[in-house]
Amino acid sequence: MMDNKDTFTMNRKVVSKYKNWALIIGLLGLIVAACGLLLGVFHDDSRPVFSWLIGFSVWFSITIGMFFSLMMWHVFDAGWSVIIRRQLEHAVGVFPWLGLIFLPLLLIAWFGKNPGIVWDWMNLNLTAVGGHEVIGHDPVYLHKAAYLNLPFFTVRVIFYFLIYWFWTYKLRTNSYRMDVDSSLSHVRVNRAYAAIGLPVMALVTTFAVFDFFMSLSYEWFSTMYAVWFFATSMRAGHAVTVLICCYLATWGYLRGVLTRAHLYLFGCIFLAFTVFWAYITFCQYFLIYNANIPEETFWFNMRELNADGSKSSWWWLSLFGIVLGYFLIPFILLLFYKTKVIMKRMVLLSIWILIFFLCDMYFNILPYKVEADNILGYTIIPFTISIWDVAAIVGVGGIWIWSFLNSMHKAEPIPIHDPRIEESLHAHE
Repeated sequence: MMDNKDTFTMNRKVVSKYKNWALIIGLLGLIVAACGLLLGVFHDDSRPVFSWLIGFSVWFSITIGMFFSLMMWHVFDAGWSVIIRRQLEHAVGVFPWLGLIFLPLLLIAWFGKNPGIVWDWMNLNLTAVGGHEVIGHDPVYLHKAAYLNLPFFTVRVIFYFLIYWFWTYKLRTNSYRMDVDSSLSHVRVNRAYAAIGLPVMALVTTFAVFDFFMSLSYEWFSTMYAVWFFATSMRAGHAVTVLICCYLATWGYLRGVLTRAHLYLFGCIFLAFTVFWAYITFCQYFLIYNANIPEETFWFNMRELNADGSKSSWWWLSLFGIVLGYFLIPFILLLFYKTKVIMKRMVLLSIWILIFFLCDMYFNILPYKVEADNILGYTIIPFTISIWDVAAIVGVGGIWIWSFLNSMHKAEPIPIHDPRIEESLHAHE
């Protein structure tokens, strides 16, 4: 069922080596991204500061997807997922570090010379770009001011990460304790935490997404935005889980344990959430397009048209990166049985999904207005990938991987005393 003790010892040595490299790469990436962050703050340039937010959002989204998968597998008592569940437990331990990575954005809001360098509404003395109202006197902002104010925003951010940490800590420690005492009570307790956690975390994540991302355009609103984030997070989270499991099945302790049945079931989940993501994304666009209310449509107009009416770089990104790359090609490939059972194809598909997941995150987070001498009085920054973006994504990713590998020392490779471990080991399609 598992490798021998000598193999585990060797794997632990390899993990320690990789862990140190991940930490070094993560810190170097964050240092470079922090240089961009400081340059942006000192020169009142939002773009390098947004890079930090993008680096955070990519790995926050991946972790959210893995967290919800972990809870759903507990609630549904999914037997096939038991050998995979431990990898999710290692992954979700990163929430405290993600909270620390988000902290510089809060400090800029409190102590920077322009608190609204990322979230406009944090600087009430700014004149809205392309408008004539100072934000502090804008009727749209005043209607939301009881919610969108910096002290309350700070309290909410602290609450989000505390509750993420608490819930993941309980799920992880109960599972790890079962490795020691083999008590089935841990299974029941975790199922209860997961059952309560699903609606609680759905609400928490909804408000977190409203605060972190949707409030970047405080005039805009969409009741489907948080559902989009959930759908894209599930796709990205499963893609990372597949990459981890396939690596461990090739060179680590899941060798001979992860079977084509597990890959097939992963592929089915991929297909389900590909369709669900497309449904949510299209419905949000279609409903706003059909209603044609200026308070809603401007968000998509920013991502479609230049000031002269020509198609912007964001429109081309949405067409080729999101519609074609993120939906149509994975959807077609996942219709084929062999895509879902051949490990190499699943690995390549997961990498593909993660690449275009980045396009989805860029499209939904980055576009913002800058003053310009044209008929609108502003322009939208074009789609670009800067060195600060790469540094932030790699830096946060290094810390994420370090946290994952650090957690691997705390428990057995798989939940050896779980009552459904045999079912997982002999899972079938």
